[in-house]
Amino acid sequence: MKKHLLKMLDLSKEDILEILNLADQMKYDLKNGISHRVLEGKTLAMIFQKASTRTRVSFETGMYQLGGQALFLSDKDLQIGRGEPIEDTARVLGRYVNGIMIRTFAQEEVEALAEWSGIPVINGLTDFAHPCQVLADLMTIREQHSVLEGLKMAYIGDGNNMANSLIVGALKCGMKMSVATPKGYEPHPDVLAFAAEYGDDFAPVNNPAEAAQNADVLVTDVWASMGQEDEAKERMKAFTGFQINDGLMKKANEKAIVLHCLPAHRGEEITTEIFEKHANVIFDEAENRLHAQKAVMALLMQ
Repeated sequence: MKKHLLKMLDLSKEDILEILNLADQMKYDLKNGISHRVLEGKTLAMIFQKASTRTRVSFETGMYQLGGQALFLSDKDLQIGRGEPIEDTARVLGRYVNGIMIRTFAQEEVEALAEWSGIPVINGLTDFAHPCQVLADLMTIREQHSVLEGLKMAYIGDGNNMANSLIVGALKCGMKMSVATPKGYEPHPDVLAFAAEYGDDFAPVNNPAEAAQNADVLVTDVWASMGQEDEAKERMKAFTGFQINDGLMKKANEKAIVLHCLPAHRGEEITTEIFEKHANVIFDEAENRLHAQKAVMALLMQ
């Protein structure tokens, strides 16, 4: 695996499978009381410029289970929130801790931390990418279907960081990928250029029913992400018809699963009925953030 986890585009299929295989092992170990304190004495700095439930708890708990410690740092705790250049913050942290996880807005901040810190950097979320969540998603799909290669994933909704990362992860693992977004809400051009190389395995459409046809996995996300609250009313109108509901599920394969990275807005991007029907898998997916991230930290920070 490479020195950092900045975006799915940086990972090879072999990198992804290495992470998933170690995550499976660590999940088994945890369930069976087998210790894996491979980061004894190591420290992870966790920078949060966006709030989170799952990201903070899973990384902090994960570092504890790996034998290390995690430091929570909000933008109010750092001089970066008062105008210190990112490269200076990076070089200071690089002399104190063994790794950095950052959850922020701009992908450029994550890339700069990696360039200047001299230690492993993990992208906990940016507006462009959400690699940790997608690794957990792929882990969950493999648990449910035993394989990844040959399955069809359908993503319904906003062409956001989740769509960007899912497209790359699914295609690199041999899955077919269809993405249904309203016009004007398509995934990032860099991701579309990457996906175009996969020919018929990738289908960008504006019709949810077309995307869901014969899908093995359906995925959605909130229609207004953090920082987009002012656009919420406009987005509600644009995403009319892009809800995962009973009608859409009938287009998918009979044994199709539904994933959602949470938090879910029931009645908007997904109905309460469909969410609760697939709740066990969705919360397995949330749990797998812990195991996938522990695998990433172990591979990068040992």
